[in-house]
Amino acid sequence: MMQSEDRKRKKHSLNPRSVSDEYSLRERPKEETTKMKNKVSTSQAVSSKKKPWSWDQYLEDERSQAAPLQLFTEFQAFPDSRNGFKAGMRLEGIDPLHPSMFCVLSVAEVIGFRLRLHIDGYTECYDFWVNADSPDIKPVGWCESTGHKLHPPKGYKLNEFNWEKYLEACNAQAAPKNLFRSQSSASSGSVFAVGMKLEAVDRKNPCLVCVASVADIVDQRFLVHFDNWDDTYDYWCDASSPYIHPVGWCQDHGRPLTAPQGHPNPEHFVWEEYMEDTGASAAPSQAFSVRSPHGFQTHMKLEAVDRRNPMLIRVATVTDTEDYRVKVHFDGWHEKFDFWVDSDLPDLHPMGWCSRTGHALEPPLPHAGLSEMKSSVTQGVCPTPGCRGIGHIKGAKYTGHHSAFGCPYSDMNMKKEVVLPDRLGGEKQITFIPVNFVQKTEHLCPDEEEDEEEEDGKEDISHVDSRVMMACDGAPRLRGRPAILKKELKDELLTPSLLGKRPRLPSRLTQSTKYLRIKDEDDDIDVNSVISERNVESLQQALHQSVFLSAMSAHPSRDLPLCWEQHCKLLPGVAGVQASRVAHWTVQEVADFIHSLPGCEEQAKQFREEQIDGKAFLLLTQRDIVKIMSVKLGPALKIYNSILMFKHAEDKKQPPAGDT
Repeated sequence: MMQSEDRKRKKHSLNPRSVSDEYSLRERPKEETTKMKNKVSTSQAVSSKKKPWSWDQYLEDERSQAAPLQLFTEFQAFPDSRNGFKAGMRLEGIDPLHPSMFCVLSVAEVIGFRLRLHIDGYTECYDFWVNADSPDIKPVGWCESTGHKLHPPKGYKLNEFNWEKYLEACNAQAAPKNLFRSQSSASSGSVFAVGMKLEAVDRKNPCLVCVASVADIVDQRFLVHFDNWDDTYDYWCDASSPYIHPVGWCQDHGRPLTAPQGHPNPEHFVWEEYMEDTGASAAPSQAFSVRSPHGFQTHMKLEAVDRRNPMLIRVATVTDTEDYRVKVHFDGWHEKFDFWVDSDLPDLHPMGWCSRTGHALEPPLPHAGLSEMKSSVTQGVCPTPGCRGIGHIKGAKYTGHHSAFGCPYSDMNMKKEVVLPDRLGGEKQITFIPVNFVQKTEHLCPDEEEDEEEEDGKEDISHVDSRVMMACDGAPRLRGRPAILKKELKDELLTPSLLGKRPRLPSRLTQSTKYLRIKDEDDDIDVNSVISERNVESLQQALHQSVFLSAMSAHPSRDLPLCWEQHCKLLPGVAGVQASRVAHWTVQEVADFIHSLPGCEEQAKQFREEQIDGKAFLLLTQRDIVKIMSVKLGPALKIYNSILMFKHAEDKKQPPAGDT
């Protein structure tokens, strides 16, 4: 079991071997003190004599070629300077989950040419990684000098924040200006201007081209904002982006144009009328200059950030291509971990980038050896093949894990969404999605019929550019097109683990499919039949005589009142407790609650060892508890029904599904 002190984040690492070796050593018992058996000692001795992995030897063995250097952009290729950032330095930068906002940031970790940045005043769950030359980060004072609003740390008022006083209070230093690649604030000849209208692809739903505006301009990039939607769908790009088009492009190409949210006549949207009403002008057509398609070819090798575990960079192969995207496969890993990304994503690098910048490179799995993979399971490390216990499904809050529950690669987490409260407050939920990022663009379009070729649980969210945190408002927007939801996504949406409050901000997905408070008259998805099928399957796996079966419905708010008194007697400590309160429980509080349930004393220790806090507790499904955590059916039903009752208590204070 990993010791509590091992969970503390090492704040600063410049040793190129520190990340990989640090965690390997943490979970390998010392031979001198444990006196391991001769067989194990011998295997480790043989392993220690292995030659270090090398690109040249690997390419020769695989009879493959590395992607040529000229295919990579300036933000992907070898940097022309060293990474001078140090842990604790303060700076300003873009919040990946709110691209329109510049925030107060601190350097939480340095690995090679990469930085883990922390949004001051908020939990580490919102930390994100960038390269040291990222255009998304700026020196202290940049916002003030360019007229941008700087969002201060939590607890500070916007008009009272002062950098000099803040640095003094934190005993910190501002990152020197010479460390930043671009400090220009002018648009230097850009034809685009703030407020101009255009048509842009919704990169979370590539089939949709929407009415959009230029919301901000910095250097050669500008911020695309979808009219009347919140900023979680915004993205930064330049004039060469293939995702933006001039006004009238959809009409010229026979594509439907998605009108702004709340438009009075979305089916008959007219640009001229809209621009007259808004007093805006169209971006000139000559301002758009789509770049040429990339030159990557299948089977080319490169180095890529692991988007499920962004502190790691792995040996990868291009397995498929589109004009502006590539499909990345991590060598030695199952293809279910493959994902699509833009070809100019800063997380793709040429062969040798890690070695040149001092970053550890994770070699292909076969190099590690199957014997080592199996032995790690017996030593109490993560049981997932190929995983060494590095990273956590919850992000940077935890540095490691030792079970499938926290593993970014485990089957139980392949389709599970980790829901975080929006750090800005309110009822809105932000979903950090460590799932597969995957199908070709055309597979997501309603006109295509190739869904049978898709792998389970794969949704396209590969639009996020230089950031490793992926976010959307609970699920993709498919307004007006709920019938094209893939079966896997529909199954995920119809699980008790996604019960929650209705967001106040508009959602890109119709409310009828986003939450279980679904209108019965919904014609696009037969929700009741889906729920019925899932209940039958669930009941076949459980004891039909259980007194708790009445609470296993996917609609606990409808069924639980019938047995509420009985459940409260059988589950002490549950009555009246709402999910919003449970969400703030610590790991110890969750364990104490489990211990209070009759016959669940053993499980309390297990929940404590798995580091399950209130938020994680509410996300558990019956299958997670029984099959993944191996909890016996009796205690599992008590635990799971407690979760349902917490959610029911929360639902009782919520408006009906039809209310707004």
